Amino acid sequence: MSVPGMRRAAIGLTALAAAALSTVAVNPNQAEAGPKPVDVKLLALNDFHGNLEPPTGSSGSIAGQPAGGAEYLATQLAALRGATEEEQERTITVAAGDLIGASPLLSAAFHDEPTIEALTMAGLDFASVGNHEFDEGANELLRIQNGGCHPVDGCADGTPYKGAGFQYLSANAFKTATGQPLLPPYGIKKVAGVKVGFIGMTLEGTPQIVSQEGVAGLTFADEAETANKWARVLRAQGVESIVVLLHEGGQQDSTGGINDCKGFTGPIVDITNRMDPAIDVVVSGHTHQAYNCEVNGKLVTSASSFGRLVTDIDLKIDRRTGDVLTASANNVVVTRDVAKDPAQTELITRYKTALGPVATKVVGTTAEPLDRVQETLFGTAKGESELGNVIADAQLAATDTEQGALGAFMNPGGVRADLDAGPVTYEEAFTVQPFANNLVTLDLTGAQLYCVLEQQFVVGRTLYPSSSVRYTVDVDGVTGTTADPCAGTRVVRGSLTLGGVTVTDAGTYRVTVNNFLAGGGDGFTTLKSGTNQVTGMIDLDAFVAYLTASSPVSAPALDRIRTTAEVPAA
Repeated sequence: MSVPGMRRAAIGLTALAAAALSTVAVNPNQAEAGPKPVDVKLLALNDFHGNLEPPTGSSGSIAGQPAGGAEYLATQLAALRGATEEEQERTITVAAGDLIGASPLLSAAFHDEPTIEALTMAGLDFASVGNHEFDEGANELLRIQNGGCHPVDGCADGTPYKGAGFQYLSANAFKTATGQPLLPPYGIKKVAGVKVGFIGMTLEGTPQIVSQEGVAGLTFADEAETANKWARVLRAQGVESIVVLLHEGGQQDSTGGINDCKGFTGPIVDITNRMDPAIDVVVSGHTHQAYNCEVNGKLVTSASSFGRLVTDIDLKIDRRTGDVLTASANNVVVTRDVAKDPAQTELITRYKTALGPVATKVVGTTAEPLDRVQETLFGTAKGESELGNVIADAQLAATDTEQGALGAFMNPGGVRADLDAGPVTYEEAFTVQPFANNLVTLDLTGAQLYCVLEQQFVVGRTLYPSSSVRYTVDVDGVTGTTADPCAGTRVVRGSLTLGGVTVTDAGTYRVTVNNFLAGGGDGFTTLKSGTNQVTGMIDLDAFVAYLTASSPVSAPALDRIRTTAEVPAA
């Protein structure tokens, strides 16, 4: 339980700790009086996304070091737990969601069972449910937890699936029909006589960023209100040390290191500020950022993504009261200069064998690296990207002749990895586009198209346009509102063209998006108004076909969206 008087203090580093620790202390003098406090270590990760093998491209390093991979992660976790039985018994391993979903082919081809097996072997105890845990729906998530073969594909690797050896926690995802949590809302671990409680939660906005099929029959509650409710329940059971595992996060200034908290912003700040003082630590995720913060007297951490970091959290707990006296954290890089864990190597080898030669089939080549990083627009990374533009081109190529599409738009969250220069395998293409979304071609009026583009500035996400799309953004324009995005004036009227033809409000135009966007995903609700919808091929198939037909693929110019600062006045 946190109480007034918290301050920062510095403590020493372990051999594996590469950067400064952040400590939140409660009445330091109290730790000197009475029985010796109980030392509890939490090892935390988030947004693993099935990266069993070391991630590649810009996702394959952090803090200037190659990082990640289940074989190295398991080794690093074992080292951080310590060598003695007592140290290991005082360590609890936790995660803040998105362990599965948007995964590379090696995990996704088997419905992420390999990742659950790997994290079970690595000693995970509790995990909150992230939005991507709902990619295949609530029933599939329950199967992932409890075990059993997939209802359609069976146990594809030929062995039984036993379920997770850790417990998913879901305090704020309710079954709409019954009002009951989908999974246990909290868990308790007893360490050397003191109880530590863990509350697991997903972001309240999950229905806006997951397909409607994935969240059917579910309701998501406010994160802070839910945390406070279950904190009261835990305290009624004598639990005073409370940790929230929350799949929502923030970001710091770009100059901040993995253990910094510079200019910290994001939804997690407001959520944490509204949390009960009884909550001591918030392990967060979702934004794929690394930070080590103090917010409202609470330690708030995130370990970036893809298993490249582990947050090493040390708690000192009063034996008599069960209160947390101090809480300190250090984000540790999962380097690849340690021995590989042999059990993880065996698991990866077994599933690669089951996957067969399809993964290594070359489907095209790139003339140069294709980066998914967005260019700067209005001072933030909200513009086009090389790989995003290529994917939009692929979707247009798949639907221009057969469906009459004049343009295509791709959501940035659907582009999951970079492509290096050279041959592109099916597995690499899959890693870029792992969601198996269908392409949807639909009719929009010109007015609706402008509204879609204005919504970009309301939701903070820029859609990647195909090469047939051009428009200009007014740097001095007004952003619309969630209630009325069409009132925005960011997109210069008359600047939007499709295939060189100027779009008019009264005209009707046929465009292609994926089914996630067509259903209003990422806040693009105007797309739900599209008519004459035709569902086409899987987006990955369109991408593979484009790579094959257009190789070698070069990086396109990032000139499809321009600003009034670049375009001379007429």
